[in-house]
Amino acid sequence: MLLCRYDDRLGLVRNDDVLDVTPALETLPSYHYPLPPVDPLIAHLPALRAAIEAEAKKAKPVPLKSVKLFSPVANPGKVMAAPVNYKKHLEEGRSDPGINFNRQVQEIRQAGCFLKATSSVVGPSEGVAVRHPDRRTDHEIELAAIIGKRADRVPVERALEHIAGYCIGLDITVRGPEERSLRKSIDSYTVLGPWLVTADALPDPGNLNLTLKVNGETRQQANTRDLILNIAELIAFASSYYTLMPGDVLLTGTPEGVGPIKAGDVMTATIEQIGSMEVPVRAADPPRG
Repeated sequence: MLLCRYDDRLGLVRNDDVLDVTPALETLPSYHYPLPPVDPLIAHLPALRAAIEAEAKKAKPVPLKSVKLFSPVANPGKVMAAPVNYKKHLEEGRSDPGINFNRQVQEIRQAGCFLKATSSVVGPSEGVAVRHPDRRTDHEIELAAIIGKRADRVPVERALEHIAGYCIGLDITVRGPEERSLRKSIDSYTVLGPWLVTADALPDPGNLNLTLKVNGETRQQANTRDLILNIAELIAFASSYYTLMPGDVLLTGTPEGVGPIKAGDVMTATIEQIGSMEVPVRAADPPRG
């Protein structure tokens, strides 16, 4: 099942069309303050699947190219990210002063995960707004795993049971001496899309080709089998520090080939068995209030 958020609607993607299944959300429970620390759609997705399929049978297909795609996860409780989780990216990070700023780049087992602000999350149609054009801003393509059920110190062998699905993630990065979580939490610097592929439709996340192009030029190309810590190991590792909740996002690391982007560029990110998304880059709007 491929689920997308478009034009403030919920859609089921089939071929090159989207089917409006928004009425299925009417079966979601109503919430009162304080709100739960989960994304309601992701938390109740197993129970909603029958209603989604029923609505799809009644829906009129709309061409995907005609809609505005938002992040498939509307309300992530937290966005976790795995730094330097590909060996060749670790090597380029250690050798490029434009990346390391004369600091030792540690591999993920020493560096651990870091958190990104949820306010940085956007969909592909919203694009990336460069906030510090005077500094190097890099693209990073990653497989994103969406947590589907509560995970607290889960063992590796059961970790994949806690995944609702997968999507493409772009972890946009301002280079500099500051902490990762600051430089990567800028508005629009976490792009998720183009849709959520449910876990049952992608049984082997450990063997997926990734490609990122900028203005048609291939910059990054790798396979998730090259991850230092695989998806299950990352979930076990992250859940040993904090409880993972439905709707939480885990960015699993970027391969070698990271490079600068600027306003006017167009990134095309593709992950095998998920799809492809075009993400425009623009200058950030002037400050408000």
